[in-house]
Amino acid sequence: MITYRHHVVSLVAVFLALAVGVVLGGGPLAERTLEATDDTPSTSASEERALEQAAYGDAFAEAAAQRLVGNRLDGRTVAVVTTPGVDEGLVTAVTADVTDRGGEVTARYDLLDTLVDGGSTSLVDTLGTQLVTELDAGTVDRGASSYVRIGQLLGLAVGTTNAGGVAADLDTSTIRDSLAGADLATSSDDEADRAGLVLVLLGDDTDPDVLAAIASGVSAIAGGVVVAGSTSSARGGTLAGVRESSAADTLLTVDGVQRPLGRITALVALTVADEGQTGAYGPDGDGPVPLG
Repeated sequence: MITYRHHVVSLVAVFLALAVGVVLGGGPLAERTLEATDDTPSTSASEERALEQAAYGDAFAEAAAQRLVGNRLDGRTVAVVTTPGVDEGLVTAVTADVTDRGGEVTARYDLLDTLVDGGSTSLVDTLGTQLVTELDAGTVDRGASSYVRIGQLLGLAVGTTNAGGVAADLDTSTIRDSLAGADLATSSDDEADRAGLVLVLLGDDTDPDVLAAIASGVSAIAGGVVVAGSTSSARGGTLAGVRESSAADTLLTVDGVQRPLGRITALVALTVADEGQTGAYGPDGDGPVPLG
């Protein structure tokens, strides 16, 4: 028997195809197998219809959000982590989305170029080694690679396995201050609680191996991690590289978040991220939406 949830998944898949596939199918990349005739719609008309279809897909997603997400983030905390060049409008929209669904964004943490461009490995390694010696034994894997280890330290600074979050402690403050002092990362609130969920929003393309290692490290500490980026990032950009890395086995990734359809998929991913679910979702992922 087809359940309601299966029906919703089917609808989302259909509208993903409409919102994304139609744009490609009706655009300049479409394969033309017939000669143009007087009955062939003009390019401008085709583009207009494609935009209308994409807008309809977004409208459907927003209308279905209550069914897909509801208040499943109620009582749960989310730390928003960004990379350089992130769309500020996206950050604002996602923060509002989380709040509207009952969740709480504890703070925003910006990863700086010095950390994610791959050109400061010596600094990252030195700082990581120093911080590990100052923390409780066993908290961080001393034998991990430089960027996985700094990711675990970042995880201690922003995340926890407690869905409702926990208060920042001395170790948390030490890591946050050290990352900021080394120009590796900044925080919107130095005293913010650690969150049970971590949402990484990608900006400009950066070193995917570095980002994958950092995200992998964070996922070892936080309850759940979702890495989200644009459609272009999933097609040869940073998100594509993360998905091709071994770290993908520990993460939920979502593409297409430049549109409401993708943002809602990211929200759904957050609701299941701390249940051990992984995978790639969105127009260029392995499936439309993770429902557990």
